[in-house]
Amino acid sequence: MIGKMNSYRIFYSPYYYADIGENHVFPIKKFELVRDKLLAEGTLRLSEIVEPQPAKIEDVLLVHTEDYITRLRNGTLTTKEVRRLGLPWSEALVRRSFLATSGTINAARYALENGVASNLAGGTHHSFPDRGEGFCVLNDVAIAVRVLQKENLARRFLIVDCDVHQGNGTAFIFQNDESVFTFSMHGAKNYPLFKEHSTLDIELPDKTGDAEFLETLNEALPRIFLHNPDLVFYLGGADPFEKDKLGRLGLTIQGLRKRDEAVLSFAKEREIPIVTTMSGGYALDINDTVEIHSNTIRAVKKVFAEFQTQNAFA
Repeated sequence: MIGKMNSYRIFYSPYYYADIGENHVFPIKKFELVRDKLLAEGTLRLSEIVEPQPAKIEDVLLVHTEDYITRLRNGTLTTKEVRRLGLPWSEALVRRSFLATSGTINAARYALENGVASNLAGGTHHSFPDRGEGFCVLNDVAIAVRVLQKENLARRFLIVDCDVHQGNGTAFIFQNDESVFTFSMHGAKNYPLFKEHSTLDIELPDKTGDAEFLETLNEALPRIFLHNPDLVFYLGGADPFEKDKLGRLGLTIQGLRKRDEAVLSFAKEREIPIVTTMSGGYALDINDTVEIHSNTIRAVKKVFAEFQTQNAFA
C-alpha cells in the first residue's frame, strides 16, 4: 500500500538549461517554458516545485563507468564521442545533466512515499554506461533505479518508455536484471538504427495514429504490470506527435494526453507509485512540444485529483 496522495512535488532547476546554440534541434528551453506555462495557468503552485542539488558522483557511478564520467566532467571526451552525443560539451551541460539526474532520483523517492512525483526533465534513455548518445548524457532513470536498489527502498521496477525512439541505453543496462522490466513502445524505423532488446519492445509503423497507438498501449499495460513493480518510471516523450521533426508517427496532442492518462490511471488504480519524466520532443513549433509536456503534468493532476481533494480536508 502506498501512502495517501495528499501532496505532489515536481523537480525543476533553472540550470536544466545550457547554451547549446540557438539553432540546435534539441529545444532546451522547453523545460523552463513548461514550468512557466503550468505556473501561469495555475496547474502548478510554487510550493510544489523543488529544486534538486546535483546527483552524487557515487550514485552516477552505480551505472556509468568511471572513465566516462571523469572525461565528461573534465571536458576531455573525444570529438567522436561528442558527435555521438549530439550536444556541444560545456560545464553547463555537465551541470544540467547531474541536476536532471538528481531530479529523477528525488522524484522516485518522493513517489514511493506519496504515490506520484515528476521531474521536469529526465528520461534520457539513450545513455549507455560508457557513453552518451542521442542528446542523452546520463541515464537518469537507470541511476535512480540503482540508487533505490542500493538503499533497499524498492526491489521491483517497471520502466514504461513511450518516447518515439527506443530506450536502447536503458534496455542494455538492465538486460540481465530480472527485477527491472523495460518496456519500450517506439517507431520501428526511427533512431537508433540498431535496437537493443528491452524486456518488451513494441515497434510501430510510420504514421501510426491515435486509435492504433492507444489500442496497442491498452493491450500492453496489463501484460507489463504483471511484473508487480514497487515503482513505475514513465517516459512521456512528446515526439510521437504528428508534427515532430524526428517523430515519424501520427499522434495528435489529444491522443498523447490520453496516452498519459492511460498509463497514470493504470498505476493509480493498482496503488503503484509512479514517476513521470519528459524525454524527447522536437515539434516544428516548440509551443506544441511545451503543450504536450504540460499535458503530462495536467494528466497527473487530473488522475490523482480525487486523492488530493480527499486529503485536503483530512
